[in-house]
Amino acid sequence: MIRRQSHKLPSIPAFILLALGLGFGLAGCATTNEAVEPPPPPVAQTLPPSFPPQDLVGSYGLAAYHKEEDKARTEAAAINQCKQPYIITQGTAGGVMMHLADQPTPTELRVKGAPGGKNFIGPAEDPPGSQQDREVLQFDGRILILRWLDPEVQGRYGTMVYVRCPPEGAKMPRPKAAAKKPAAKPAAKPAAKPAAKPAAAPKPVQPPIQRQ
Repeated sequence: MIRRQSHKLPSIPAFILLALGLGFGLAGCATTNEAVEPPPPPVAQTLPPSFPPQDLVGSYGLAAYHKEEDKARTEAAAINQCKQPYIITQGTAGGVMMHLADQPTPTELRVKGAPGGKNFIGPAEDPPGSQQDREVLQFDGRILILRWLDPEVQGRYGTMVYVRCPPEGAKMPRPKAAAKKPAAKPAAKPAAKPAAKPAAAPKPVQPPIQRQ
């Protein structure tokens, strides 16, 4: 009889198998759990702003609000801050000198226009709508309202309201007082009745003629 010779595979130590299993397992986890970074947002096209930067130059009273219903009250509070105004000056490169979040010194920022009539104020090297920008919600020459685009900064600082201060020496604007109603005229007194004429004296009665 011909005996077939069996070839035995060399045994692999258990600890090597365990190490290989752990290695493949970790590799699978890394492939499965690896966070996929979202693509960067499209860069907005930079357009000329709706107003020239020099229109922002001036002294402002500054206040902030977190709730929209507090907007009008915040504007009134900002006027009272003109005693210690926030001053915006013009930069050397065509921008304006303002503070970035948590920065102790002002930086020259650029006023950037964007599609849809939007305007932003932020670093010149960043496109409109970047993380350090503030969106211009309102600017009419007197009131400037800015909203931080960084949600964390917006949560701490709130929406910023700048109210232009009146010229030096001018009186602060006061709310108009309600118009007073004219006082009611007193009711006319009834005309006095004319005094009654005294009754005429009775005519003397002629005595009867006495016959003699």
